[in-house]
Amino acid sequence: MIDLYYWTTSNGHKITIFLEETGLPYTIRPVNISRGDQFDSEFLKISPNNRIPAIVDHGPPDGGPPLSLFESGAILLYLAGKTGRYYPPDLRGRCEVAPATAAPRDEPGSTIPIALAATHRGRGCRSGYTGSRTRAARFPPGRGAACR
Repeated sequence: MIDLYYWTTSNGHKITIFLEETGLPYTIRPVNISRGDQFDSEFLKISPNNRIPAIVDHGPPDGGPPLSLFESGAILLYLAGKTGRYYPPDLRGRCEVAPATAAPRDEPGSTIPIALAATHRGRGCRSGYTGSRTRAARFPPGRGAACR
């Protein structure tokens, strides 16, 4: 079972989409970032950089103790490795789907091997600007100017 520390952000959605697609059992543990829940001392033990999403895998592949991971890219790579889906076993294949370097190709059959990279790359920090700009619009003049 995986505990997913989550809020409704683009990075949070990446993980829920992957978990649903692979059928891994998980429980959502809400982290309300508008309230500042990400600074809670218990959450910081899981995600020391106070960012969501984060997971705790209570059944890691090596059978060891629960494993904590944070940052959506790291979580996606871990889950892909755990499930054996969307992440090739060979080094060349992994390089082709690496989120920082992969680029979609128009070759037949190339869309599935790059699904992991496309998921990570397609919903990035830019989509988070909507939330910050919406919040900034609610601030009195002079506050939230850095978001404009």
